[in-house]
Amino acid sequence: MEKLDKLREYISRFDKLCVAYSGGVDSDLVMNVAYEVLKDNAIAIIGDGIMLSRKDLNDAERLAKKAGIKYYIIKADAFAVKEFKFNDRKRCYYCKKNIMGGVIQKAKELGFDTVADGKNADDGKVYRPGAMAAHELGIVSPLYEAGMTKNDIRQTAKELGLETWNKASNSCLATRFPYDTELTEENFAKVEAAELLIAKKGIPSGRVRLHGDIARIEIPKDRFSEFIADTELIDGIKAQGFRYITLDLEGFRSGSMD
Repeated sequence: MEKLDKLREYISRFDKLCVAYSGGVDSDLVMNVAYEVLKDNAIAIIGDGIMLSRKDLNDAERLAKKAGIKYYIIKADAFAVKEFKFNDRKRCYYCKKNIMGGVIQKAKELGFDTVADGKNADDGKVYRPGAMAAHELGIVSPLYEAGMTKNDIRQTAKELGLETWNKASNSCLATRFPYDTELTEENFAKVEAAELLIAKKGIPSGRVRLHGDIARIEIPKDRFSEFIADTELIDGIKAQGFRYITLDLEGFRSGSMD
C-alpha cells in the first residue's frame, strides 16, 4: 500500500481539488481517493463531447454518484477545434487544451484553483500529446507523482473495492479514424453504435476502426471464434452503415492508428 499512501499524501497537500473525470480506472482512483482525503473539498468535472460515447458518459455519471462526490458535467465542442475536426496527429493536444480549459474555467467558478487528471507513470513512455497540453495548463497528476503504473492502479482499485479495477481500457472515439481525415457526427455515430453492439455481447475492448466504408474490428484474439460465428452481431454492425466488416487478425491493441 506504499504507493497508495504516497497518493493520499500528495492529494492532502491541496486544500481543494477538482478531478477531471472520465470514468476510467485511472481518474476513478484519483476521484475516490481525493474524496476520501478531502471530502467536500474535492469535486469531479466530466467533459461531455462528441468524442465521448453515451455509454461512457452514463457510466462516468453513475460512478461519480456512487462515490458520493459532488460532480458537474460541462459541454465540450470538439468540432470547434480545427485540428480535431480534421484529425491532425496532434489532435489530442488541441482537444485536451479545449476540454481542460473548460474544466479549469468551471472549477474556478466553483472556487477550485487546482485540477487533477489521471495521467500515470506508464503514460510518460508512450505517445501522449494530450498530456503535454495538460502540463502546459498547470494540471496536476497525482498518480504520476505517486509513481503509480497501470498495474499499480488496478491492484489498488481492487484493494479499495472499486468496480473499475478490471474495467476495459477505452479511448476517445476519434482514435477510430485515420489521421488527416475529416471527422463527422455521422461517422462517430456509426462507430459508437457498432461498438455498443460488441459490448452488449460481453466482448471487452472492442474497437471499430473506420476505413471508408470498411469497419476493421479489433477484439481480443480469444474472442475471434465467438465473433465470427455470431452472424447476428456481424449483420448488426453492417446495418450501422458499413459495406464491409473485417476482423483484424492482430487483435485488439491500443493505439493501432498511431
